[in-house]
Amino acid sequence: MPLESSSSSVPPNNINRSFPIPMSYITSHEMKCIFHWFSCWSGPQRERFLQDLVAKAVPGKLQPLLDCLEQLSVSGTNRPPCIFECQLRLWDQWFRGWTEKERNEFVRQLEVSEPDFVAKFYQAVAATAGKD
Repeated sequence: MPLESSSSSVPPNNINRSFPIPMSYITSHEMKCIFHWFSCWSGPQRERFLQDLVAKAVPGKLQPLLDCLEQLSVSGTNRPPCIFECQLRLWDQWFRGWTEKERNEFVRQLEVSEPDFVAKFYQAVAATAGKD
């Protein structure tokens, strides 16, 4: 027996209504990972993430790039990267794979849980205006 389709029927499984835009299952889980990591990061780690987020938001600006490069260090030791460095690498890979709408959705969701952090983000982005 074929299933009847009716415009008045309720769509099954209204899961994840917190996302106003269609988002892939993978992207939504990547974001959830980042939000979890963020909740565990220290103040200096959050500041480092803020610098990276600003550099991604204004990629044509030189100052955020220089600020991020300042954070890099080359060490003669062959130490493995720390967990935070690995998390930032994954964040970078995932972010580059997201659409602009997904990136904006990430910031929107971050703003819901961390409004003070996102306010600092917007201030930092605004501060890049006119700087090259």
